[in-house]
Amino acid sequence: MSAYLTTANQLRTVRIVSIRDETSTIKSFTFRDRLAAKAMPGQFVMIWIPGIDEVPMSLSTIDSKEGIVAITVEEVGEATSKLHRMKVGDVVGMRGPFGRGYTMMKARNVMIVGGGTGLASLAPLTEKIAQQKGRRITFFLGAKTCAELLFLERTKNVLATMKQRIVVTTEDGSYGTKGLVTEPVELLLAEEKFDMIYACGPELMMYKMFLLAERFKVRFQASLERLMRCAIGLCGTCVIGRYRVCRDGPVFSGEQLREVRDEFGHFKRGFNSKKIAI
Repeated sequence: MSAYLTTANQLRTVRIVSIRDETSTIKSFTFRDRLAAKAMPGQFVMIWIPGIDEVPMSLSTIDSKEGIVAITVEEVGEATSKLHRMKVGDVVGMRGPFGRGYTMMKARNVMIVGGGTGLASLAPLTEKIAQQKGRRITFFLGAKTCAELLFLERTKNVLATMKQRIVVTTEDGSYGTKGLVTEPVELLLAEEKFDMIYACGPELMMYKMFLLAERFKVRFQASLERLMRCAIGLCGTCVIGRYRVCRDGPVFSGEQLREVRDEFGHFKRGFNSKKIAI
């Protein structure tokens, strides 16, 4: 194990600096941590909720200059419910950053597709790409309803100074175009050539994006979510095909996903390693 990974894997305590309500069920928690602030977009940290559990979280803000990071969390279980009840100044444990983030490719015309809390890892990626001259970004943002749209204003502010397009879809039609986010994506891919697609969100959405990238021959990267316990590739709970999501991912290329297409988009594994249909 490398010296860096050994250091990153050491549990440390961090205090909550600020809390922001993103939606009725999603909050962003900000911490000051110099080690995590060195992460690349797409990497993750393990957050230990005292007395409850340790869970993996994508970094939704990465500010290396200020040593600030944030996680964006939906209340879905015991650990996240406890975190949602915490206040500024409360302490949690942190390990990381871990895994492989998004690879910054030389691509002029970039498509970014996000849904739900998948926007968490895509937000710092978008901010990093926006700093590079000569890039054009088309950002697709999807949600079930208007109330569940995440980071819309943040994305608009980031892309305001460059060539950009933002396409918003909601399944109930309460904002933007009614339908699934992959529907306008497919129409645009049929009309325009893109150099790279980045995606994160529900796995069925990402699987559809993978198939579209294959069909239109566009390079592709997606961030996968799997059950993670150790985060350093030892326990095997996050295995997909020959890959360990915690170390070989969570971001995978289209070439890698092609190898595991019998699993990707079809099932995950639970605590007992049994297959769970997606």
